[in-house]
Amino acid sequence: MVIETWEERRAAVEGEGLGFAAAEEYRMFPPPDPDSEDGQHAAEAAKALLPLLDDFKPHIVVSDILTLAPTLAAERAGIPLATLIPHIYPVVEPGYPFFAIGLRPPRTGLGRKLWRYGHDRALRVGLEQGRRDLNIQRRRLDLPPIDRFHGGISRDLALVATYPQLEYPRRWPPGVEITGPMTFEVPHPEIELPPGDDPLVLVAPSTAHDCENHLVRTALGALADEPVRVVATTNRVAPQNPIEVPGNAKLVEWLSYSQLMPAASLVISHGGHGTVARALGAGAPVLICPIIGDMSETAMRVAWAGAGLSLPWRLCRPMPLKWAARRLLQEPSFAAKAQEIAVWGQANDGAVRGAELVERLARELRRRAAIPRGPS
Repeated sequence: MVIETWEERRAAVEGEGLGFAAAEEYRMFPPPDPDSEDGQHAAEAAKALLPLLDDFKPHIVVSDILTLAPTLAAERAGIPLATLIPHIYPVVEPGYPFFAIGLRPPRTGLGRKLWRYGHDRALRVGLEQGRRDLNIQRRRLDLPPIDRFHGGISRDLALVATYPQLEYPRRWPPGVEITGPMTFEVPHPEIELPPGDDPLVLVAPSTAHDCENHLVRTALGALADEPVRVVATTNRVAPQNPIEVPGNAKLVEWLSYSQLMPAASLVISHGGHGTVARALGAGAPVLICPIIGDMSETAMRVAWAGAGLSLPWRLCRPMPLKWAARRLLQEPSFAAKAQEIAVWGQANDGAVRGAELVERLARELRRRAAIPRGPS
C-alpha cells in the first residue's frame, strides 16, 4: 500500500509502516474557479500522479472526496476507484433540506414537496455548475464529459465514515456503505488535568477556523463559575490577544483526544466531523457552535440523534453557552444516547469495515476482468 498525501504527513504515514508518496499540493476548499490559475492545479496534480500509478500498478485507488486529482488520475489510468467520505453523506435525498444548511427533514408531505421543488430548482443550479467545473478538469486530461451530478464520487464504492445514527432515513444508492468513523491520531504527551472530581468539559475548536479563538474565550468565560473542570485547546491557533483562563480551567495549545475524550462528560466544538466522531465514540455528548461549511449539518444531525445540542454561531455568547452546557450535563438522556452510539462504534470498526469493502471490490473487479467474453 502507498499513501499519496502532503509532505507534512510523511512521518505519520511512514510511522505506520506504509509507503509514502508526496502529493502535489493545491487548494481544495473553497473550490477555486476552474479557469483561474489555482483552478488548473487539480488536473496538473492528476497528471503528476500518473507515473506513480503506472509504476505501482494498484488494483484499486481510494481517494478522499475532497481530493479531485487522484479521482481523475485513477480514471485516466483505467484503475478502479473507491471514494472515502470522512463525514456525513453529502448527496441530498429529494424532499430533504439542502446539505450543510443544518435543517431537519420535513415532517409533512407539504414540506417534502417544497424541498423537492427547491431541489429541482435552486440545488440543481449548484450541481450543474459543479458538473461543468469538473468537466473542465476532465477535458484537460482528455477524459470524456460526464452527465451525472456528484461525479467525484465513485459509483462502485463510496465509504461514508460516519455513524449511521447521524444519517437521516433515506433510499441508499448502490455502492454506498456507512462504515463508521475511521479515526487516526498522532501520539501526543498526556497533559495534567485540573484537580478535583467535578465533570470534565473539553473545549475542542476547529483547527482551520475561528482565528480569534472566540469559542475558547466564550466557553472559558461561560464555565468559570460552574461546578465543572475545563480543559481547552487552541489547536495551535496562536491567540491574537491574551486569553483569560479561570481557576477551574487549563488551556493548552494541543492535546491528545485519546486521553481527553474518554474522561470528558461534555465536548464543546465547532462541529468538525472528526472531533464530533471522537467525542461520540467515547460516549461524550457534544455542544456544537457551527461556524462554516458542513458544521451546521453535523450539529443538526447530532441534535436530531439526541446526542447533543446545536448553538448557532450568532448565539455563541457566555449565557447561551452556559445554559446549553448545563442542560447537557444535567439531563442524562444526552449522555445515554452518546453512549449508545459509542457501543455501536465499539462493535463496528470503521477502518476495518472500509478495508474489507475495498478488498472485496478489488477482488470482484479482478474476477470480472478475468472472465472471458463470448463472441459479440
